[in-house]
Formats: sequence, C-alpha cells, structure tokens
Amino acid sequence: MLQQADRLLSRRVFGRAIDVYSELLNQHRQRLSASQLATVQSNLAYAYRQAGDFQKAERLYQEWFSSTAPEAQSPAQLLAYAQTLAGNGKFQEAQQQYERYLRIKDHANSIQAVPVNTSGKRQPTRYRLETLGFNTPNEEFSPAYYKEGLVYVAGKKGSFTIETTGSGGGAGYLDLFYIPDRSQIKITRIVNPDGTETKPTASQQVRRPNSEARRLGTDAYTRTSANDSRTVPNFETGINISRGLGYSANPVNPVQRFSQTLNTRYHEGPATFFHDGSGIIFTRNNYNNGKARKSADGVSKLKLYSADYQNGGWTNVQELPFNSDEYSVGHPTLSYDDKLLYFASDMPGGFGGTDLYVSRWEGGQWSKPVNLGKEINTKGNELFPFVDEHGNLYFSTDGRRGLGGLDIFYALMQGSTVQAVERLDDPINSPQDDFGLITDGNRRSGYFSSNRRNSNDDIYRFVREGAINGCRALTIRVYDAATDKSFDSVTVYVRRTGGDPPVQPLKADADGLIRLCLEPNSTFTFTALRDGYISSTIGYSTRYITDDQPSRLEMPLRLSVVSDTLAAQGSDSTLTEAGLAPVMRSRIHGTIMGEKDGKPMAGVTVQLRNECDGSTVEIITGADGRYAFDLSDDCEYTLVASKEAFGTNANRVRRAATTPRRSGPKFLSADIRMLGVGDVVTVGNVYYDLDSYSLRPNAAGELDKLVAIMLKYPGLAIEVSSHTDSQGDAQYNLELSNRRARAVADYLMSKGISRKRITAKGYGESMPLNNCRDGVICTEAEYQRNRRTEFKVLSIR
Repeated sequence: MLQQADRLLSRRVFGRAIDVYSELLNQHRQRLSASQLATVQSNLAYAYRQAGDFQKAERLYQEWFSSTAPEAQSPAQLLAYAQTLAGNGKFQEAQQQYERYLRIKDHANSIQAVPVNTSGKRQPTRYRLETLGFNTPNEEFSPAYYKEGLVYVAGKKGSFTIETTGSGGGAGYLDLFYIPDRSQIKITRIVNPDGTETKPTASQQVRRPNSEARRLGTDAYTRTSANDSRTVPNFETGINISRGLGYSANPVNPVQRFSQTLNTRYHEGPATFFHDGSGIIFTRNNYNNGKARKSADGVSKLKLYSADYQNGGWTNVQELPFNSDEYSVGHPTLSYDDKLLYFASDMPGGFGGTDLYVSRWEGGQWSKPVNLGKEINTKGNELFPFVDEHGNLYFSTDGRRGLGGLDIFYALMQGSTVQAVERLDDPINSPQDDFGLITDGNRRSGYFSSNRRNSNDDIYRFVREGAINGCRALTIRVYDAATDKSFDSVTVYVRRTGGDPPVQPLKADADGLIRLCLEPNSTFTFTALRDGYISSTIGYSTRYITDDQPSRLEMPLRLSVVSDTLAAQGSDSTLTEAGLAPVMRSRIHGTIMGEKDGKPMAGVTVQLRNECDGSTVEIITGADGRYAFDLSDDCEYTLVASKEAFGTNANRVRRAATTPRRSGPKFLSADIRMLGVGDVVTVGNVYYDLDSYSLRPNAAGELDKLVAIMLKYPGLAIEVSSHTDSQGDAQYNLELSNRRARAVADYLMSKGISRKRITAKGYGESMPLNNCRDGVICTEAEYQRNRRTEFKVLSIR
C-alpha cells in the first residue's frame, strides 16, 4: 500500500495519494517502521500542501518533525515545513524552521559536488545582470515588451503622495515611456554570476536579434508579453513625486513618451498589450474623460483602463467593468492567448493586503474576477503578475520568506492549478525590493525592476548562463519484468557521458526506488545489477528539458534462469532437450525473438565479449533463433545482439553468474527480444474516455516504459498512432485521434525525448481491432478496445 501511495504521489495524483496515505496512518500505523511512518507523514503533508489544504499540511509536518530524528530530516522537507508555516501566517515559527533548513543546506554545500546529486538538493540558477543606460536618478520600473521596444513607467520623487493629491501633479506624475528598439539599449555595467563587476565590451554592447528573449508582438502569432509594475509600493502607501523627469538626450537610448493621449496629469502605468498590438490595458488613477473621482475616504484609487490602437494612435479609453471607487485595481498582464487577464487588487474578501486575481474574456467582456487562492496569495502583498507563453506565473510578494522587501516568485502552473511556487535565485532577488519581471518561457533572458542601488527604482536586464534547474529530480524504479514487483536490494551504477567514472553504487530503497538529482545539460546511463537477473542499462538526458516537473524511469530486470547442470548429477537430459551438448564449463544460451510477436529470429549476430581479456566470439542465429556460448569462470561478459533494421540489444552477464557452484557448472538462460523497423506495439493502458483526448492518470506508467525504450535506443524514431471507436462522425473522430496522438507526443517531449524522433498521427475509426464498425452494435468494452494508442518503429540505428 505504501508503494501504491508513493507511486500516486510521484504521478501527482494528489487526491488519491491523500486517501491511501491517510488509510495507512489511520488503519495500519502499527505495521509501519519508524522510517516508513516518517515517510508517510511528510509525503501526506506534501500532498495536502499541493492540494491547497495548508492547515492539514502543517499538522502532518508537525507530527513528522516531532517524531523524526534531526539527522533524518532532509533540507527539502524542512523547507517545505517552513513554507507551509509561512503560508499559514506563522512567520516566527517559519523562521525557526528556515534557519534549520539553512544549517543543513550549508553543511551539504561543504560536501564535494558530483555529477549525480543523490541528496536531491537543488543548485542555484546562474544569471548575469546588466545595468542599463536609460536609468536616471529618478524612478524607472515595470518594463513591458511592445513590438521591438520596451515600455516602462518613469517619474520623479517629490513631496506629494499619489492618493491625497487633489488635482494631479502634471509632469511630476508617473507616465508611460517607450524605447522603440531595445536592441539599441546601452549597457553601463555587467554583474557576473560570481558577483564580480565588469564594464561591457564593444561586442557586448551590440544586441543581436537572437541574443535576447523571443521578440514579442511583431506579428499575428507571437504576442506582446507584458508585466505590470509598481505604480505604488502597495495599494495603501503612496510614493513621493515632484516635477521633472530628469532624462538626458542620449542618442543611444532614444526615450520618448509612449502616448500623449494615454499619459495625463495623473499616474499611468503599468501596461499590458494584446498579442497583435491592437489593444492596451493600463493602470491609472481614478480619472477619465476629464473627470477625477475619489473614494469615500478621499483617496484617488487605481483603476484599469483599455484602449484601442487605430490610425496611428490610441483611442476609445474605457474603464474595465470590475473597477471601483472604493478599492484599487492595477498591475495588469495578459495570458499568451489574450483570454486571461491577471491583476492585483485590495478588494474586499482577499487573504491580505493585496491579492492577485484573474478575469476571463467571455462573451465579449471581462468576467467577474476570481482570487488565485492561497497557493499564490498570502497575508502580505502580492503584486506585479506576469504570465509567460507556457502559462506560468511570476509575481512579487512580501508575504513569503525571501531575501528582504519584495521578492520575485515563480509559480509553475498546470492549466489553472498551481503545481509549485519557488523564489527566484539571487542576483535577481536581493535584500531590497525586486519586482516587475518579464521574460520568455525558458527564462533565458528578460528585464526586472529593483531599488537595490541608492534606493532608486531602476530596470535591469538579466541573462541566464546556466540551466534553469540546478539539477533535475529523477526517480528510478527497478522491478521484476515478469511480476512487476519492485526490488528492495538493487545496485545501480550511474555514468555521465564524457568519460567520467561511475559514481559510488546506489542502492534502491525498500520500495525499489532510487531518487537522484542530475546535473543539467548532460547525458547519463544507468546500469541495474541484481544476482540471478540479466543486467539492465538505459540512458537518460537532461538536455533540452524546459519543464520543472520531476522525471521517473522504469528499469525492468529479467530473470536469468540458472540451474545446476544435470550432468553434474549424473544426467544430461535437460541439456539434450535444449539441443546442447553436455558441458563441463558454465554456459549461457537463449533465443533471440521479435519484440512484437515473440517469434524466433534468424540472421541475428550475437556477440559475447569477455571483459577480462577483451576477446569476442560470435554466432549468427538460424531459423530457431538460438545461441549458446561457454563461459570462463569468474569473468564478466557483455552479450550483444544486432541485426540490420533492428535495435542493438546489449546485456551484462555478471561475474557471480559465471562462477560454478560446488555441484557443477552453471547453465544460464537469457532470451533476448529485439525491436525492428515496422514493428507496431500497443502501449498498454493508454486509453481515453469517450469524446476525450486527455490522458488518463494510469497512462503515465505505461508511457514511461515507452520513454525508457526511447532512451535505450537513441536512434529510434517512432510514429505515435492513435485510434477511436466507430461512434460519432468519422471526420470528427479523425480530428480527435490526431489530438490524442499529439497528447502522447507532448508527454514524451516533456520527458526529454526530441520532437524530431516522434511523428504523431491519428487514424480515427479506420483501423478497429474488432468488428465494431459503423452500423454494428458493440459493448462498451469492445468500443474501449479500439480507443487505443500504438507506436510504430519508423527507423532505428
């Protein structure tokens, strides 16, 4: 049951995982060892946290902390406990747990790094910062991409506050400014990832088109990403402003007011833009059509306005429907498809000072805003949302544990569900206020605001110089291929491509799992060894991985049937039945079969390489597909089967399997299956509900087996083919099957498989496995059999 719960948790099926973990605690607690009990408590707390129930998560973390020895408490668990306490507003207790986390983490940092980090500790992401020439002694903040340029907010501090000024401040108020070509922005200083500062070289001053994040908003299919910025530090406390913007004439950084019609004598900014540049949504004090309004307590609140771009100018300025004279609404940002509008507000009913909300474009208007919930919002202030093209959310807050002031956080989103929230590493965050970040979906580069120098808000550009993830979380499960039972005592060796020696042998835990954190941008091979089984080797690459989800590999081990020869007992009947002569030495034999049909294969070259002296012997199989080799005592071997248009299959024969027992030599049986071009293999349990292309939760385990095959054969290219039943319109079914095939291809790509190796194709209802065609009445089980996914081998090297 514990194994089942862990598997559900690893697949992020949190509701079902909570049910199974709870049953273990409530009904089987006495059967759990101390370590198993601690695992159940911390995993259940994590599941509750991911499900949004922070109160129950805190209770379970408290039970885990009280019953677990300090040396058994991992940094990741302590950090999660601290974050849960902070999310519940218990900041003093959260601080205590965070300090424990730092002490353990600092101790771990003193250990020499290895390519594979078995502790799972995440390494910081490396960034280079660039200070920009258009910054002045005044305020520049909240950048937003617009066409080829950059729109931002600028102003000068003075003696009046925003909310209490009655008639507006004229030139002294904050306005939107625009740099038409951000490739021409001058760099004044570079802060390297190691903290050293240098002056930019001539080549670094030239910003080539592809050296920055993707240019947004330059055509009809790439949108302008926008971030709101801080019009005020929060919605209650004003900032001081006065006349004069203080911009000097700089031919390298041509700064201009963004729009004379949008900029008024009141505050404007920040802004967000529609994907084609045809519209804008921006923040302004409560002022429109020449009229200013105040709340009941005499404060000019912030509101959101929209405008259209027509005939070279911005027109039709209108309030958004959820504005109010009594509370502030600001900091807008649009989703990649322009259908979701995120913003900050202190409207009643939130969790704290200011919360983040979302409104949906429906029926030609913006819907009633929905609070993003306690996974995002805290008792503090959440501000400056920005959504990248993958739908992930960046925001700033002072309600979570950070480096000081406002810090920038990243929320990994799956649709509208928050998967995880993490604080960005320094130097993006600092002990001062950091906010208003905009970037691409891979966080390769971007801009953000900070008052870290002289307490003035300036805009910085950042460039990522390392992997977005310091390491890649990976769980390996080793199991018996025949019974699907996990092994609790397996040795796995890990080697990184490039000549590095293997790390120390890693042992699977009681559930057959090994948890690793892999170095980014690297390729690894894993070899699992267990007495009595043929070794298994698979590959895995952390290159080109863009998501933040942990990965999982399934490593099956097949039994080597080892028995004492009957010749040593006075009989050789078994050997005769196998078609082999009696032996005086240990021997390995078996049959080469097709992966798809299990039939013997002729013409396969089978090689046996002696790892003691490097010698190699080989045979070519006949019609029965059989092979046999004698083995020298106390040596290891590599058994390789190869044939043109088939994948090469290599297996390790361990030394323990070749050493004879006292009763005589050993006789090893090792059948080998080979994958060939044209093979069509049905992926088990990858089925769909009627009229749906969403993968069922139980599909992940089966698709992970396909991932393992793709990693084992790096030269394998496949067609993912999806099929429907015959119910409904044939053309619709064809389109549905195409979407199903793409869903599987997307899953494979999320696990690091190159899109170039995958062809996704739907066949609709044209290829049923039974007689359930149009006009034939079938049972649901018969229809279900046809709603399937297969893969076909297109090529293999």
